[in-house]
Amino acid sequence: MEALWMLPLLVVPVLFLTSSTFVFYFKKFFYVAYMMLLAMIAIPICVLKSGGRDVENMRVIRFMVRHVKYFLGLRFEVSGWEHLQAEGPYVIISNHQSSLDVLGMMEVLPDRCTTIAKKELLWAGTVGLVCWLGGIVFINRKKTSDAKSVMMDTAKTMLRDQICLWVFPEGTRNQKGDVLPFKKGAFHLAVQAQVPIVPIVFSSYSNFYLRKEREFKSGTITLKILPKIETKGLTSDDVSSLCDQSYALMRSAFLEISGQSPQSNGPSNH
Repeated sequence: MEALWMLPLLVVPVLFLTSSTFVFYFKKFFYVAYMMLLAMIAIPICVLKSGGRDVENMRVIRFMVRHVKYFLGLRFEVSGWEHLQAEGPYVIISNHQSSLDVLGMMEVLPDRCTTIAKKELLWAGTVGLVCWLGGIVFINRKKTSDAKSVMMDTAKTMLRDQICLWVFPEGTRNQKGDVLPFKKGAFHLAVQAQVPIVPIVFSSYSNFYLRKEREFKSGTITLKILPKIETKGLTSDDVSSLCDQSYALMRSAFLEISGQSPQSNGPSNH
């Protein structure tokens, strides 16, 4: 009977060395389960610290999550820190590849900064609850009118409470090795609030994380923080050009830090 208990301890290391598929699923399961555990620990701390929903709780979440990268064999190289030193509220935009983006976000997340997320995340158990406590703004992507209304209210909140907001303008996860055309919500938000945009670019995960091929190896992620883009004096008529400008800058940076050659990504679909 004791030998049976020892069997998993012997088998798991062997599978780690011989099966990339096993490593992929093990790391994915660990990541989700551990994040839910950390959220469970963070919930009472957030409630005791701030009394409920408050952007200041993002400090707790950031502290709790920053070490997770080590368990997954990931490291981050960050350049352009000086561009996050802007005073007052601003909108951060970044490309979106997978749920691993959360680790990069927590690596550079400024104080008094929260994010926009799909409404479905609210129902993700302890993770959903701690996201709510952190002041994360939830939008219904299926109802454009609801999303626009939330964005308008968020612009007012940014100015009133002097907070920053992190947005993924691609609107969905993208693992195609390029940057998808941007949706305009983040740019309407920045123009309405008359606050600058700070682009942050994550390098491609394709050298260590391939979902279709079931590979999840150790790897290094480069984060490049670009100079802020001012929106003062801009109106809704300028949103399209602002969106195109931001996309061009970020895609160029993405290809550069990912070691890829520039190529057409198809027609713009804003």
